[in-house]
Amino acid sequence: MARKTVKKDYSLLVITFALLACGLAVLYSASTVSSFNNFGNTSYYIVHQLLYGAVLGIIAMFILAKINYHVWQKYLPLLIFASLFFLALVKVPGLGFSAGGATRWVHFGPAVFQPAELAKLVIIFYLASWADKKRGQLNNFYFGLLPSLIIIGLYSLLILWQPDLGTMLVLLLTAFFMLFAAGIDWKYFFYSALVGVMSLYLVIKFEPYRMRRITTFLNPELDPKGISYQINQALLAIGSGGLWGFGYGLSRQKHNYLPEVMSDSVFAVLAEELGFIRVLFVLALFFLFALKGYNIAKNAPDTFGKMVAFGITSWITLQAFINIGAIAGLLPLTGVPLPFFSYGGTAMIANLAAIGILINISSHNKSSAI
Repeated sequence: MARKTVKKDYSLLVITFALLACGLAVLYSASTVSSFNNFGNTSYYIVHQLLYGAVLGIIAMFILAKINYHVWQKYLPLLIFASLFFLALVKVPGLGFSAGGATRWVHFGPAVFQPAELAKLVIIFYLASWADKKRGQLNNFYFGLLPSLIIIGLYSLLILWQPDLGTMLVLLLTAFFMLFAAGIDWKYFFYSALVGVMSLYLVIKFEPYRMRRITTFLNPELDPKGISYQINQALLAIGSGGLWGFGYGLSRQKHNYLPEVMSDSVFAVLAEELGFIRVLFVLALFFLFALKGYNIAKNAPDTFGKMVAFGITSWITLQAFINIGAIAGLLPLTGVPLPFFSYGGTAMIANLAAIGILINISSHNKSSAI
């Protein structure tokens, strides 16, 4: 019997490595000032991101590209338990690591791990498995839809407890996109979305700083030295970049003017240094990634593969859209990092690992473009 040849989707790899190369280049420039101020050299953060983000992420991507994606459905109970356990672990004294007023990381000696990144992937596996196994009961509210909504709510509450509203929002939107793609009844989708919006409103209303972010979004000129400072500095950076930018490495705002310059504000440095034309190139890469990912989902051989590919593509695309929209003043600031660009080893590893799973699904597709 002839051995089946596994096809790798090289077009997805090209798009991924293009995003990764652009992201690392922009992050290096954005991080030089903070790196020098904190460690006396300009390369500490980029070396850390390369070694503990990009390199480990690429290794994970190629390993997961060779593992049959059905294994994630087989070990789903263990993955759910582990991800919930780690989400709760961030609040354990001595293990949870806090920064910027939030406790979102778990400390294991020198290693720091952000459990919410694993949670995004696990909720995608869960909803994909739910859509696959409950195909005849998707619109049975009590035995089909309600258990999935409870799981989504549990993950959301644990992430909000950290607190991390931005990550919770990405997880919720990804989940609702997957529920829609699974084909749940419009009335259930509408009611679920309505409950989600009302809950989000309450979460924002009863936390003054979150409400101020909404006020700032509606009126960026309000309190320019306080809550509006970040968005005003980001818009100044984007606007001053013009068509071609000041030139690579020549950002002015990264010199301690722009808050969160290595994380959720990194897009502003990209626009300031490289200009609108090159920003369009980066946006085109994310657009091509979305097209390729959704095409993989369309051609996947089974429901589980279709939904996992759809969920991963939606997660990364939505997160990029939210980050760029917020920094450009089109959405309220949420603190969501930009995939492949923002500083953070766990997020980089999670993104690249997810790409590996996409590649594996593509290798099983009915029609694979190489």
